[in-house]
Parts: sequence; structure tokens; C-alpha cells
Amino acid sequence: MHFSLALALCLPAFGALAAPADDDAPFPTKAQPAAAPATDATPKLSLTDRALGLVAGANRLLNPAAALDLPAEAIGTPVGEDDGKVKSILQKALALLGTPYRWGGTDPSKGLDCSGLVGYVFRSALGIELPRVSRDMAKNGELVTDRAKLMAGDLVFFGLKGRVNHVGIYLGDGRFVHAPRKGRDVTVSSLDQGYWSGRFLQARRVSVSGG
Repeated sequence: MHFSLALALCLPAFGALAAPADDDAPFPTKAQPAAAPATDATPKLSLTDRALGLVAGANRLLNPAAALDLPAEAIGTPVGEDDGKVKSILQKALALLGTPYRWGGTDPSKGLDCSGLVGYVFRSALGIELPRVSRDMAKNGELVTDRAKLMAGDLVFFGLKGRVNHVGIYLGDGRFVHAPRKGRDVTVSSLDQGYWSGRFLQARRVSVSGG
């Protein structure tokens, strides 16, 4: 996919979540501990604010140079079919902001876990079926280990000691959208600083051609 633009989100500047990543396996193997009180709560958007933000965000995706007040050639505007597909992925993902986290959830009307969110976005936007859980998603697509080479639409994976247990969708500009854990809603976090930066393991570029 060739969608190399630094996405200037119109959303508030979300801080990194100071909370552990959730293992998104579809069936529990042990009791889930109660979520710790949030110390750096993500700002809540009203439905109106969220809708306005999504409309503005879509416009910026269509014209990223104007959004950043830069010449178009400095960013690279989407011109190909694959770029349009990546844009659909990002818009579908951003439309889910505020969706409650639900462990094992794959339906936005009931709640989503991290891999449920990613799977739903790719399936509903492009008809692409991804593996159900993050550790299996991390075995598909083109491996991207260098953060500097990340592109919008890439899947970003997190975990400990090389074991993947969390996934999100990279938006550009050092940010990604994901379903963090119990007690949190689908949100945007920073990949370049804070908790998630330290847990980043790898990224995968899923082919959208023919999807």
C-alpha cells in the first residue's frame, strides 16, 4: 500500500494510556483482574464533537497538504486504488471511537476487544478476513520492524518478551487507534512516547490489493 502521509488528526491530542495491554484471546484462561482506576483518562467526546471531528478528519485525509498547511508534494497525496482502500480503513476505524471495550467482542454494537476492532474494520471496509487474535494477526502480511517506515493502515503490535498480546491500526503522525482494555473505549494513542512506545514489538502491512 502506498499511502505515505502524516495524518493530521482533528481529534484532541490524546496522551499515551498508562494501562496494561489486554490479551485478546477469544476464550479466557484465567480470571481477569479488575481494571485499575485511570490516572490519565482519555478526554470523552460528545456524539456531536465526535461526528464533527470525523467529518473534518475525512476532509483532511482527502486533502492532507491543506490540513498541514504544506505543499502537496511534501506529503504525497493518495492517487491510487490502494490509497483509497487505506483511507476507507482509517475512516472506518475512526468511526468506532468511543465504542466500549468488551473482552472477546467483535460487534461494535456490543463492544470490541483489540483484535475484534481490527478484524471488524478490515472486514467491513474491504471484505478482508484477518485471524481472530492479535498473535495470529502478527504472522500475516509484510513485516515492518522500523517505526520510521510505518504507513497509515499498518497493524501495530505490542506485548512483552516477544509475545504479542495487543494490536492497533496505525493512523500516521505517530498515532494509532485501538481498543485498550476493560474500562476503556476505542481511542487514539501515541506510539512515540509513553506506555505503548515501550511495548511496541513490530508492525505488519496487510495487502489491500484485490480486497
